[in-house]
Amino acid sequence: MTREFAYVRVSSKEQNEQRQLDAIRELGIDEGYIFTDKQSGKDFDRPDYQLMKRMLKAGDVLYIMSIDRLGRDYTGILKEWNDITKIIKAHIVVLDMPLLDTRKYADTMGTFVSDLVLQVLSFVADRERDNIKKRQAQGIASAKAQGKHLGRPKASITVEFENAYKQWKAGEITGVQAMEQAGMTKATFYRKVKEYEAS
Repeated sequence: MTREFAYVRVSSKEQNEQRQLDAIRELGIDEGYIFTDKQSGKDFDRPDYQLMKRMLKAGDVLYIMSIDRLGRDYTGILKEWNDITKIIKAHIVVLDMPLLDTRKYADTMGTFVSDLVLQVLSFVADRERDNIKKRQAQGIASAKAQGKHLGRPKASITVEFENAYKQWKAGEITGVQAMEQAGMTKATFYRKVKEYEAS
């Protein structure tokens, strides 16, 4: 009996996978066979992907939205494609690229064309990953050159902090109460205490 699987991936917890899920659900795939990772595509060490791959059997069909949702590493994509289609003997259907449907193109010419398309798209996904890294590095260098602060915004010394600090030092409130009053975590509060006392 043929089972239908789907794999959905976004690069981070902040990104939304809804567009991919909507397209997958239109196919009527059982929710228990939809696997989602919120993780970079630089490698295949992803929990849901690995679980799905272990479940795949010969004749099953795996749907993905686009080749870069499978991954962004050229050699990795080709290896995983080979593992699934040649070793496990399951099918892969790439929804936004009809040529990449291993159920349809089983003859020699079809296989040649789909393999060629796969190689080109895998290469493009890999190059895009490099471009993303370069853009991030350029953005960081530019921000540093302009003297911009990177990372989390620094907590400032507020009136609430000063009041809480004075009461805490006078023994009127505990450290925990002072942190709550200042609206700071323990680490931030004590860092600000050092800054405040140094100034």
